[in-house]
Amino acid sequence: MNQTALAPKTANIHKKALLISGPCSAETEQQMLQSATELAATGRVDMLRAGIWKPRTKPGMFEGIGTKGLPWLRKAKEVTGLPVAVEVATAKHVEDCLAFEVDVLWVGARTTGNPFSVQEIANALRGVDIPVLVKNPIHPELELWVGAVERLAKAGLKDLGLIHRGFASYGNTDFRNAPMWHLPIEMKRRLPELPIICDPSHICGRRDTLAAVAQQSIDLDFDGLMLESHPDPDNAWSDAKQQVTAAALKDMLEHLVWRHEPDNQREFQTALAGLREQINQLDTEIMQLLGRRMGVAQQIGQYKKDNDITILQTNRYSEILDRSLRQANSLGLSPEFVHSYLEAVHLESINRQNKVMNS
Repeated sequence: MNQTALAPKTANIHKKALLISGPCSAETEQQMLQSATELAATGRVDMLRAGIWKPRTKPGMFEGIGTKGLPWLRKAKEVTGLPVAVEVATAKHVEDCLAFEVDVLWVGARTTGNPFSVQEIANALRGVDIPVLVKNPIHPELELWVGAVERLAKAGLKDLGLIHRGFASYGNTDFRNAPMWHLPIEMKRRLPELPIICDPSHICGRRDTLAAVAQQSIDLDFDGLMLESHPDPDNAWSDAKQQVTAAALKDMLEHLVWRHEPDNQREFQTALAGLREQINQLDTEIMQLLGRRMGVAQQIGQYKKDNDITILQTNRYSEILDRSLRQANSLGLSPEFVHSYLEAVHLESINRQNKVMNS
């Protein structure tokens, strides 16, 4: 690739199919420039990313190169013409990024969960016109995510977006951070004007499942992807297992299927209308059945009250769960869904019986 400086592209976080990539951490100037030029050569990347400050779980781990890495990003932008994005967690981070002409900032998951930190960043950005992306908090607390966006908006920031990077989940083994797709979907419903991109690298924690998660986010109408790339992933100073080479990234992107709006909207809507009406009818029946089930639960509560029997009968719940899981298998329902559904139904039944017991 020609190493002469190019005119930097505009940092447009609202571009459909926005692709952000770069190393988890900026390690050396040579590594940063090599990564940037290889990614730019793919012709698929819209924006470069790199971690400058890395909040780590334990002390002693590599916590980022710090401010001295920002000139490397500025040089990478000059060489490739691509805008650059950096995570910030403090007002000082913001000041340093602005001084070195970083194009886009993002608020990390740990920071999003701390309203004091988000407010500090919002205050530092008051009066500044720069795009800011907000990652979901580590824990599945939707209001913290919404609150972080609102704090930035109240500081006058207008160019905002979301990053879905998954949530911490006790006992989860399939993902580094469970995607919990219903939460970003709810954010899309609440804040439809904001673009939302997916970060499969942090959801997966390993490179062999990146493509599947990326495709699922695309099928859910996400607006883009943030994927970590490194010239030598296995020897990366942080998060080695989830990074890929630029060549592997290009191959992955070429195999993803980006959905599109149908050409014939009327035919499309007509075809969906019949299926959606079936869903409406089935949902009505389900609600009616659940209402009847809860009515029976209240009768059981009354019987337990009259006979001084405890509400919780663990053997009975285990029996219901085992039977339902066997039935679910024959119906093509996932065990995870059945567990979640029955837990919610069981909790509501207990609440109903508790009201009867204490009335």
